[in-house]
Amino acid sequence: MSQPSTIRLERTTRQTAKITFANPPANVVIPETVVTLHRIVAELEADPDIQVVVFTSEVPDFFFNHFDGSAAELPVPEHEDDNPVWTDLVLRLSKAPYVSIASIRGRTRGAGNELALACDLRYASRERAFFGQPEVGIGIVPGGGGSERLPRSIGRDRALEAILSSADYDAELAERWGWVTRALPDADLDAFVDAMTARLASFDRQALATAKSAVNRATLPPDADLVASYEAFAETLTNPGFSARATRLGEFVADKGLEVEYQLGEYTGLVNQNL
Repeated sequence: MSQPSTIRLERTTRQTAKITFANPPANVVIPETVVTLHRIVAELEADPDIQVVVFTSEVPDFFFNHFDGSAAELPVPEHEDDNPVWTDLVLRLSKAPYVSIASIRGRTRGAGNELALACDLRYASRERAFFGQPEVGIGIVPGGGGSERLPRSIGRDRALEAILSSADYDAELAERWGWVTRALPDADLDAFVDAMTARLASFDRQALATAKSAVNRATLPPDADLVASYEAFAETLTNPGFSARATRLGEFVADKGLEVEYQLGEYTGLVNQNL
């Protein structure tokens, strides 16, 4: 019997769709997640009616998390000139003719944060959303657009702090820095996102797509930069420094369980002690 998918697609109206992340207990990213999400994003891109796509989670306390350690198992591109599948996914999402909205409630780290950054609009629960790029803390580097998109959102120095420290940041600070579009009281998040989705879906599809394309020309990083970052990420997966830190983090997971996911910023600091 096959395992259920970690991604669920729901067509909410003719013009709108919802993509729900569902990989309990911590919504970590596995190869099936990436392959399925890539297929869905591409299919919606070709849909002549779709105008707004909302990303959300059904896992309490986790929106979309980091890779589970299986990033090296992602499928190899079919053709030599094709982008890596994760890179192609985030590039397609940021350029898609529909508006993408991340409705963020819970921890959003690593690949999950990079997916959120590729979305057009990010609305976060003020009380329950947290953000981070934890890669450097375990001896690797961001590989899916974090190094390219985060500086464009929050500035070079703040992006360096976030990426180099591998710390977690709450939604209030993320809003102040420009990491998210806005943070809202948790009780208001769903209604706000629903209202924004309905408003955008009522507009002319071509006007939305053309306006987004114009903003993209002024703001998106070059595709080649994201490809280069993924290559650097893949290379660091073979570094001895990563192997030692991954082993140490695995020991914490075996001992502390889900607590490590809740406090990953703290544990990435502990990983580097006594190495």
